[in-house]
Order: sequence, then C-alpha cells, then structure tokens
Amino acid sequence: MPKLITLQNIKESRERISPYIHNTPVMTSQSLNRESGCSIFFKCENFQRTGSFKIRGAMNRVMQLSDADKKKGVVTSSSGNHGAALSYACNTFKIPLTVIMPENSSLYKVENVKRYGGMVQFCEPNQEARDRDTARFIAEKGAVLIHPFNDENIIAGQGTVALEFLEAVPKLDVMITPLSGGGLMSGILSAVKQRQKDIKIFGAEPREADDAYRSLKSGSIQSNHSTNTICDGLRAQLGSLTFPIIQKFADGIILCSEEEIVHAMQVIWQRCKIIVEPSSAITLSALTQKKSSFAGKNVGIILSGGNVDLYHLPWIKNKP
Repeated sequence: MPKLITLQNIKESRERISPYIHNTPVMTSQSLNRESGCSIFFKCENFQRTGSFKIRGAMNRVMQLSDADKKKGVVTSSSGNHGAALSYACNTFKIPLTVIMPENSSLYKVENVKRYGGMVQFCEPNQEARDRDTARFIAEKGAVLIHPFNDENIIAGQGTVALEFLEAVPKLDVMITPLSGGGLMSGILSAVKQRQKDIKIFGAEPREADDAYRSLKSGSIQSNHSTNTICDGLRAQLGSLTFPIIQKFADGIILCSEEEIVHAMQVIWQRCKIIVEPSSAITLSALTQKKSSFAGKNVGIILSGGNVDLYHLPWIKNKP
C-alpha cells in the first residue's frame, strides 16, 4: 500500500527549516487569466534561496544528520539545483559535500554548486553513471548519501511548499507541478491529499524524458529512453519511494514538447517579468495544453526554480 508522508511530518519539517528558507510569494497575471479562461496562481520558488524549491528538502535532510554522519561528509548526484541547495545546507552546518554532476550540466548550475561550497565531480550524462560514480565515492570515502528525491526527509521538506501555497490561496481547485524524480510531486501529494483531498494534482513532464508517464501506464518504474530535453532539472527517473505515491494519488501527468516548454518560458519572462528555468515553465505549458479542462477553476502552478544560464537562452539563435 502506498505510504504518504504524514502531514505531521511535513508540518514539523516546515517548523524545522523555516529559519533557513523563504516563504515565497504567489503571483498572478490578469492577461494570462483571460487567455487561459481560469485563475492562475504562480507559487514562485524561483525566488527561493539557491534559486529553487530544492533547499526545502535539502535543509530538512541535513538538519537531521547525526553528529557522526556530519563528520563523514555527504555525497549526492545532481544536475544542478539539488546540488546547489545541498551545498548551501551543508555549508551552513560546516559539513563537507561532494556533488556528482553530469558532464553536460549547465555551467551556471555547476558554478552555483561551487559558490555555495560544494565540491564537484563530473560523470557521464546518464543515470547509470550517476549511480555508479556515487556508489564508488561512498565506498572509497565513507560519505553519507543524500538522495535528490528518494528520501522521506527530502520529500517531507518539499511538501512544505504546498502548506504555504494553501495558506496563501485556500480555494485552489488544481495544482500543477514539474515532475522528474518525483520528490516535489510526492511531497505536494502528501500534503494536499491529507488536507484538501478534493484538489486535483497533475504532474508536468517533458515528452523527451517521459519515464513517469510510461511508468504509470505500465504499472512499474520505467527508464528514460533519452533525456534530450531542455529541462535539465527533469531528467531523473522515479524512485522506489516516489513512484507508488504518484501512482496511487496523482490525478494525471501532462506531457509537453520542447517547443511548448520554450514558448511557456518566454511567456512567463515577457508577461510576468520574472526569470524561470525551463523545468519551471513546463507547468504553464501543461496548463495551456489542457486549458479547456481547467476552465473556470483556480489553478496553482509551481514555478520550481529560476537558475538560468543567461548566455544560452533557448530563443536566442546567435549565442556567444
């Protein structure tokens, strides 16, 4: 039987991490409301510390390490945002951290990890290499693994975003969240389905990395055939903890093309005047595709992060 993270656990996580994170704002756009036919509420985790929601789970997990584990140091694998968040959290408590990053990671996100104090070790850009190199590091150094999403304390931390959102907008009908490894969506499902279970929760996933969509259709965890998506934060596959929660409680997954994601990102930049990364913009893309299903409803959208390489924007053809 799928096990939600308890609401009490999420509430305790919120109290624990609140001195170290921002209660991020909720924004609206009258013009986008008119065009979509619904009322959109953007939860702006792009304004969060380290530039994404990931600090919530990272801080929650780090704050529960034992003194012995802190001395061993920490290792994780990440394409960027989790690595930066964990670097900030570990640096706050003077814990050494190594981040295993795919060699095709955004230079900006690599610099983020280093700026917040993490050490970077590169690997081949696939899940097998991430897992292999992380396991090798643990065997050689004795470091403690903090998984990006397949960890109850990470999931509980991510669920705190939903508690904030519901306090700011109590009468949401729908919530749309980016979906990759499933930590954020599992946390949101755990918080919402135990508090206001009538709210529909949808995941937004790139067609080029659609393992979650296929996993739900097949009934078992599927690997990505490719990760050739601009959403560098959405290239992981579901974990053993996140899959059953999403399988049981999610109301659907909406797939988005690369062109649709880039267009949504451009719309948010131009119309809302805020910087979001492609992995954030996918939620607006998902809403736009299914807007007839959301007509007249209050729709909450998670803008998960804003860490963007400004020298490599997807709509600029002549890049330096």
